[in-house]
Amino acid sequence: MNPYLDDELLALADHARRFASDQVAPGFLERDRTRVLDRGLMRQMGEMGFIAPELPEALGGQGLSRLAAGVIHEEIARADLSISYINLLASLNSQILAEHGAPAVVQPWLEKIVRGDALCAIALTEPRGGSDAANLRLKVERAGSDYVVNGEKTSISAADQADITVVFGRTGSVDAGAHGVTALLVPMNTPGVTTSRFDCHGQRAIGRGSIFFENVRIPGDHRLGAENKGFVQVMQGFDFSRALIGLQCLAVARVALEEAWGYAAQREAFGKPLAAFQGVSHPLAELDTQVEAARLLCLQALWLKDKGASHSAEAAMCKWWAPKLAYDTVHQCLLSFGHGGYDRGPMEQRLRDLLGFHIGDGTAQIMKTIIARARAGRAAVPA
Repeated sequence: MNPYLDDELLALADHARRFASDQVAPGFLERDRTRVLDRGLMRQMGEMGFIAPELPEALGGQGLSRLAAGVIHEEIARADLSISYINLLASLNSQILAEHGAPAVVQPWLEKIVRGDALCAIALTEPRGGSDAANLRLKVERAGSDYVVNGEKTSISAADQADITVVFGRTGSVDAGAHGVTALLVPMNTPGVTTSRFDCHGQRAIGRGSIFFENVRIPGDHRLGAENKGFVQVMQGFDFSRALIGLQCLAVARVALEEAWGYAAQREAFGKPLAAFQGVSHPLAELDTQVEAARLLCLQALWLKDKGASHSAEAAMCKWWAPKLAYDTVHQCLLSFGHGGYDRGPMEQRLRDLLGFHIGDGTAQIMKTIIARARAGRAAVPA
């Protein structure tokens, strides 16, 4: 019995799991090898209503809860963490577009995102600053009614595959920090936009890379939020995505545990199943316990979001704890399979995919600072 998941949400999870097992899981290893994001699969996910289902119906969504988005996200991530980035980027960016964009500009894009016809990236990190996210140098200057963008963003998920990108740049003085940042919606086919792609350790189907802007002219109505206030306004949406990331990582850990328990129960050594040896079963039992607890925390954060209650600290807990716990869990599961786990295959790919979340979307240290400020007060934990 899960206090956050009623029969309707459990039925939705089962529906999403069947789709993920039949359509997503079979290409898991191949997509890692080719580094190609399957657009046909993305459109299938849209047809099933699995992309940004929390958006209002007027914007192309289904008006479902954030918890509903979370249970779908879990099931896609079980099958392929890299493909579940489609859900993550859609939920984060659709919220930003819906809340801060001009309706005439963003609504057609929102409908495409929900249908699986468009992928939206988010470009915050720069070469000189990752965790210091407000210390931006990308130049965004007024040119009549337009903006002109110059500079580079780096380590951007789906950089070379996105159709549009939410871009943060400097419109105010450097001394203004977060209060001198403006967010723009940039179609990636705009003249002056080019991209590169990194050869990353994991999450290779979605990929990461740099986006370069050379005198890129963006209409003023593509601004998201108020000028010089984009960072403060838009960053509020990251609490939602941090809880989703927690579920995303833990879904990978949960399926790895299921496989490890099954293997330990049927594989024999010295005339007994491996599970009979405490050196095998106890580490799995400990990690299974922690994964269950962490998942409840992530679901609680989404439940709080649905209730309109404060959840920044809970979301930060999800973001630092779940990726680390999931990585440790898959590592132990891999060891439980012995040399078979070390071979190229689902277990080692899961390990590679999870490692990226220790770095991207907010490090553990930043998340712990957010928690400390929530508990002790910002004055007691200055920047």
